[in-house]
Amino acid sequence: MGIVAGFMVPHPPMIVPEIGRGSEKQIEATKKAYENVADMICELAPDTIIISSPHSVMYGDYFHISPGKYADGSFRRFDAGEVSFHIEYDRELVNAIIRQAIDADIAAGKLGEKEASLDHGTMVPLYFITQKYTDFKLVRIGLSGFSLATHYELGQAIKKAATELDRRVVYIASGDLSHKLKEYGPYGFVEEGPVYDERIMDVMGRGDFDELLSFNESFLDTAAECGHRSFVMMAGALDRTNLSITRMSHEDVTGVGYGICSYIVDNEEPNEDRAFLDKRTEKEAKRLEEKRASEDLFVRLARASTEYYVNNKSKLNYASAISQILKSGDEALLSELEGRQAGAFVSLHIGDSLRGCIGTIAATQSCIAEEIICNAISACSLDNRFEPVTPDELNYIEYSVDILGEREKISSADELDVKRYGVIVSKGMRRGLLLPNLDNVKTVDEQIAIAKRKGGISVTETDIQLERFEVVRHF
Repeated sequence: MGIVAGFMVPHPPMIVPEIGRGSEKQIEATKKAYENVADMICELAPDTIIISSPHSVMYGDYFHISPGKYADGSFRRFDAGEVSFHIEYDRELVNAIIRQAIDADIAAGKLGEKEASLDHGTMVPLYFITQKYTDFKLVRIGLSGFSLATHYELGQAIKKAATELDRRVVYIASGDLSHKLKEYGPYGFVEEGPVYDERIMDVMGRGDFDELLSFNESFLDTAAECGHRSFVMMAGALDRTNLSITRMSHEDVTGVGYGICSYIVDNEEPNEDRAFLDKRTEKEAKRLEEKRASEDLFVRLARASTEYYVNNKSKLNYASAISQILKSGDEALLSELEGRQAGAFVSLHIGDSLRGCIGTIAATQSCIAEEIICNAISACSLDNRFEPVTPDELNYIEYSVDILGEREKISSADELDVKRYGVIVSKGMRRGLLLPNLDNVKTVDEQIAIAKRKGGISVTETDIQLERFEVVRHF
C-alpha cells in the first residue's frame, strides 16, 4: 500500500477540553474539523500513523526520528496530567525510513534524543485520533534547519519506505500557522501574519505543493509560523500522488492560526504532474543558469575566487583569471576593479538562505579586485556561522558584492534609512556593521540593534557612535 492519506492539523493545547476548560469553545470549528479527521482516520484503518511535529527533537542539520519500542506522554505541563498516552512505535518502518534517507543522502536517524516523552505537537492529534481509533503504531519525526526542499525529500523517502514495507500509512503534518495575527494575541501582530495564513490556506486548500516550496524563509520567520516544514514533509510523502483534497477549517480568533486540510489518496498510479520538487529543481536550475549569464564583472570575480578556493584550497591569481571572465562591455567596471580601493562585502546565498557574508569596512588590499578575491575566500570558508562551502554546493550559490562608499559620522538614528544607508555602530574598540536594504530588516531600530549584536555591544547601551555609508550592490 504505502501512504493512503495525509492531514494538515494544528496543535493548540487549549483545544483539549481537559486543558481548555471551556476556552476551547473559541475554536469550535477547528475542534469539529479535528473530530472529522479522526473519523476519516478510523475509516481508513491505517497500520501506522506518522506524525511530524515542530515540537519534537529538532536539530539544524539532522532529522531526529524517535527511537525505542514505546512512547509515553501526558498533558501534565498543561495541568491535565490525567490525559496520557502509551503508544507503540513502528520500529520496522522507522528503520526503513532511515535507510531510504541515507540512500538519498539525507542526515536522519535515531541519535540525539533529548526528550523521550511525547510533545504536545504529537499529543494533540493523538488526543482526537485515539478517541476513535487505536489499532495503529506510531512514527514520530522532528523537523530540522534544512531547506524546504530537503524536508520534501525526506517526505519522498518516507513514501518509499512505507511502500517498500507495504504499510497502510496515514501522515499527520502537525503545525500551527502564524502566531502573530492579532494585537491581543500572545505574540502580538505583524502584517505578514495574516498574509501567511491566507496564502498557506489557499496553497494547502488547492494542494499546490509547488508553491508550498516557494515561500521565502525570512517571510516565514517574520510570520512566526511553526508548521510550514511539517506541511512540506507531508507534501513529499504525497509526491506524484492523485489526491482528493478538502479544506476543512481555518480560524485565527486567538491570534494564532489553526488550519485543517485533508488529502485522501485516490489511486496509486503515479501522477507526474504532481512531481513538484523535480519540476521546481528543473525550473531553479534554469533560473540559476540565466542569472549566472547576467552576472556583472564584480560578481563573476567573486564566483571565480570562491570556486577556485573551494576546489583548490588556494587563492585565485587575478592576473591569470581576469581574461577568462571578461566580457564585452566590461571596460568601465574593469577600470574600477583595478584602479580604485574600497571596502567590499561578498555575500553568498543558496535559495533564500544566507550561506556566508564577510567584508571589509575600509580598503585592506591594493585594489577592489583583490578586496573581492580575499573577501570571497573569507565568505566561503571563514564565516563562523556556517560550515565551509563544499564543492557540491557551488552550482547553487548566488553571489552579491557590495562596494562601500565613504563613511559619514552622524549624530542620531534620524539620519539613517534602512534602504539607502548601511550603519556602523561603535563603542570603544567594539564595532558592528550592517549593510543596507536587507530583506529581513525593516526599521532603523532593528538595523542598529543587529549591528550592535554583531559588534558585541549591548542593545541597551546608548553611548555609541553612529556612522552611515552607501553601497553600490553588484549581483
